[in-house]
Amino acid sequence: MRLEKCWFCSSTIYPGHGIQFVRNDAKIFRFCRSKCHKNFKMKRNPRKVKWTKAYRRLRGKDMTQDSTFDFERKRNRPERYDRNLAENTLKAIKKIDKVRVDREARHHALRMNGKKVKDQREAIDELQHSIHMVKAPTALLLDPSLTLPKIKVKVSQTQAQENHPMEEIYINVSI
Repeated sequence: MRLEKCWFCSSTIYPGHGIQFVRNDAKIFRFCRSKCHKNFKMKRNPRKVKWTKAYRRLRGKDMTQDSTFDFERKRNRPERYDRNLAENTLKAIKKIDKVRVDREARHHALRMNGKKVKDQREAIDELQHSIHMVKAPTALLLDPSLTLPKIKVKVSQTQAQENHPMEEIYINVSI
């Protein structure tokens, strides 16, 4: 069973699936689905389309350089069957998969490192921009230091007791 790679998005094409396009110069393009085929016909660059592997690798979102990728290369050379070799190969495949998963997890953790700082910065900007929803405008006029992003706004029980709940007002309407 031969598994091919999609020319556009680099996903796996299983036997009996996908579309094959042969150009006039006899170059063969294989596509996993019509979405990839249509994008190819529209002359789109896979490195500029966000959902492709080429885009993700170019932008550093997927791992590109790793020694475990060398094991996936095609080998069309037939080998003589050897039981020990097959057994050792199966053991090696398990180890390689474990190493690859660990490296991908490390890569993902490194990518997400800066996200926490970015989220905090965005939260501070949001608070700076809409502090009037948290604090009354008169309090902001009296104490302008509340608008600085270094101040964290917390509601304590003493503040909750100072802000009396709204009194219920009943209005009798007669017609």
